[in-house]
Amino acid sequence: MATLCRPAVAVPDHVITQEQTLALARETHAGHPQRDLVLRLIKNTGVLTRHLVQPIEETLRHPGFASRNQVYEAEAKARVPEVVRRALGYAEVEPADIDLIVYVSCTGFMMPSLTAWLINTMGFDYDTRQLPIAQLGCAAGGAAINRAHDFITAYPGSNVLIVSCEFCSLLYQPTDIGVGSLLSNGLFGDAISAAVVRGEGGTGMRMERNGSHLVPDTENWISYAVRETGFHFQLDKRVPGTMEMLAPALKSLASDHSWDVSQLDFYIVHAGGPRILDDLCTFLGLGPEMFSFSRSTLTERGNIASSVVFDALARLFAEGGMADGARGLIAGFGPGITAEIGLGRWNAGLTADPPLTAAPARI
Repeated sequence: MATLCRPAVAVPDHVITQEQTLALARETHAGHPQRDLVLRLIKNTGVLTRHLVQPIEETLRHPGFASRNQVYEAEAKARVPEVVRRALGYAEVEPADIDLIVYVSCTGFMMPSLTAWLINTMGFDYDTRQLPIAQLGCAAGGAAINRAHDFITAYPGSNVLIVSCEFCSLLYQPTDIGVGSLLSNGLFGDAISAAVVRGEGGTGMRMERNGSHLVPDTENWISYAVRETGFHFQLDKRVPGTMEMLAPALKSLASDHSWDVSQLDFYIVHAGGPRILDDLCTFLGLGPEMFSFSRSTLTERGNIASSVVFDALARLFAEGGMADGARGLIAGFGPGITAEIGLGRWNAGLTADPPLTAAPARI
C-alpha cells in the first residue's frame, strides 16, 4: 500500500513582503489605468511574504530566456540534493531503495531532466525509472502523488521519490502589464520540496484511491505563451471561480470510495489564492479551519505551484500528524483546468499495511 511520507521543503533566503510588492507595483506601474485594482487584488491574496531565488533587483531584470534558464538549472542543482536527502531520511530509505523518481516543475526546462543528474550524483541505482512532469503547472504536485500511487499499485513494494522544484520568480516578464500578469507578480513564490511514497511501511497518508478531472473548454484559462523572452504566464479572470466546477469532482471521487467528502478528517489542497479555499468551504460545507495548512502556505510563501501540497502536508506533520486511520483528501489544481485528487487514511506506523481494497480510479 502506497504511503506518502513526510515531505522536506526548502525556500530561498531572499524575501519580499506584501508591503514591498505593493510599493514596487505603485512605482513601476504608476501610470497603469488599472493600478488601483491591481493593488487591491494583491492585498486580497493574503500573501504576506514570498521567497525568491534571486535578490529582487535581479528578479526584476530580464537578461533573456537563455540566462534565466541557466539560473534555473544552476539553482536546482545547488538546492535540490539537500531537500532530497531530508525526504529520504524522513521516510527512512536510502537512494538505492528508490525505484522511480518523479520530477515536477513548470518554471524552467532541462533535457535530460534533473532526474538523470540526480541518479548520476546521489547514488540512485542506474535502473531507477524517471518520470518528469513539466506541463501540469500547479496540479503537478497532486499528479506526482497519484502517479506514484499508480506505480506502487502496479509494482507492489516499490518506492517512489517525488521532487518539486519551482522558481516562479524566473518567469517575471516586465512587459506583461495585464491585470492577471500583474496579480501573479504579487502571488507566486519559489520553493523546493521532496517526498517519498513507500510501498511498504512508513508514516503518513496511505493512499487508497486517486482520480483526475478536466473541466471542459477551459484549457486557455491558465497557460503559457512561449516567446523569445521565455514563458509568459496567462491567467483568465474566471480562474478564481473554478472550485464551483471542481468541487463536484471531489465529491464524486469520495462517493465512489463510499466516503462523504464533507466528513473527512483532513484536507491538503493547492492554495492558488484565497478564493479557492473560501469556495471549497462553501461548496463542500466545511469550516475554514479545515484548510488551515494550505492557507498558512499561501500566507507565508505565496503560491509555490506544485510544491503547495507538499508544504501544506509538511505543516500537518509538524503539528503531529493525525490519528491512525484518519481519513483525508489531497488535491492539486492547475492548467486544463485540471484537478488531481487522492484519498487515503493516515498511517501512524502502528500496524502493518492492510490488504489493498481499492484500486486507483479515474473520474
